[in-house]
Amino acid sequence: MPSDIAVLVGRFQPFHDAHLALLGRALAAASRCVVVIGSAFQARTPKNPFTWKERAEMIRQALPEADRARLAIVPMRDYYDEARWVASVREVVATLLPPEEAPRVTLVGHLKDATSSYLAAFPGWTLASVDRLPGAGATQLRDALFAAQPADEHTPPAVDAALAAFVDQVPPSTIAFLRAWTAMPHYAELAAEWRMLKRYREAWRAAPHEPTFVTVDAVVQCAGRVLLIQRGKAPGRGLFAVPGGFLEPRETCWQSCLRELEEETHLKLLDATMRRSLRSLAVFDHPDRSQRGRTITHAHHFDLGDRELPEVRADDDAASVQWVPIADLAAMEDRFFDDHFHMLDHFLGVTGAPEPRV
Repeated sequence: MPSDIAVLVGRFQPFHDAHLALLGRALAAASRCVVVIGSAFQARTPKNPFTWKERAEMIRQALPEADRARLAIVPMRDYYDEARWVASVREVVATLLPPEEAPRVTLVGHLKDATSSYLAAFPGWTLASVDRLPGAGATQLRDALFAAQPADEHTPPAVDAALAAFVDQVPPSTIAFLRAWTAMPHYAELAAEWRMLKRYREAWRAAPHEPTFVTVDAVVQCAGRVLLIQRGKAPGRGLFAVPGGFLEPRETCWQSCLRELEEETHLKLLDATMRRSLRSLAVFDHPDRSQRGRTITHAHHFDLGDRELPEVRADDDAASVQWVPIADLAAMEDRFFDDHFHMLDHFLGVTGAPEPRV
């Protein structure tokens, strides 16, 4: 008996033939299908270059009209908290199910590595596991696309040649979309950041083990506002972030946190004041939280109360620093570096509204 609805989860950065095959399996399993697009509200980066609406358009364009009518596309943020993420997926799928006591749901996917563990997190849903198709994945496609943009700005990008290598692995509609997308200004900017990150990772390639970096961050709130910087350097140049940086060899996390906070913002308060203001600590260690490599951060949440806002001034790696109203953060989600929006959400409870869908 066919299911009431089939669910397909992915990032689709970009949408390629293996994704299309999974989507075809989902459409065959049920009369209706919901595609959950992950990393939906992230800032544009080399890993997440396409907005969720651009990815939704790639998916729709690859399907015949009749199948598009059976499809619902739902954007889903990366909570970096599997239990919360699973609950959000279940909630949005429930709104699309018929009012029956035991609706039949099929979850379509393939088990490739640890990133596929979510497939076992939906008891009560039928898992339709599909073998992975041969060919390039999304990472290889992105690498080829960004490598086609030369560092020399006077040399035209070799986009057509890069895309020609994947014509048998990517839907024609996606090829057309990517060709048009590379003509937009953010393509060259993302390609430059891709090259920077590539050099960064290559510098550590000779290490006997893949390095794990340790950082510290400071979420400082005061009088209904939170202290944010705009990054002055790649990666994430121009994006918002909480003040922070790398742990120094002879410092504790506390010492590094206060040092980075002062270096980037010139916030100068007594150590005793900061200790009284410390509300909580949290470790953010998701393997995919940073494109620079495995980076574990120790985040400190300070609440200075309703006092007058302390003076701040940008310095070090910060291009600017400002006290941003906490009420404004939700509308800024796609302008944050790495997982810093989710860090703020953890401490300040920024989200809670239902996800939009198309």
